[in-house]
Amino acid sequence: MKNVPPFKLILEPLNDEAKNLSPFKWADENVGKRHQLGGDPSFIQEDEIPICPDCKQKMSFYGQLDSINDDYVIADCGMIYIFFCFDCNEVKAIVQSY
Repeated sequence: MKNVPPFKLILEPLNDEAKNLSPFKWADENVGKRHQLGGDPSFIQEDEIPICPDCKQKMSFYGQLDSINDDYVIADCGMIYIFFCFDCNEVKAIVQSY
């Protein structure tokens, strides 16, 4: 398993539709700001690091994507976690929520 160095991802709207999205009305203030590349996953539930189906080794955490707002909420203010096997080029995504 290769550890990817941590990077904070800051959302930057690329068009007027994205610029005009309303913020969350009912979520915690941190929801929507937890996007990240590398480092350690901020699991909402229990640790869930997948095993590569080819080489049977733990996959590397590559990043996590947070809910955006009430219109683009992932399973009750959840996140998508992306894992990658650098040896086999396999990808696995996991969704967790509150």
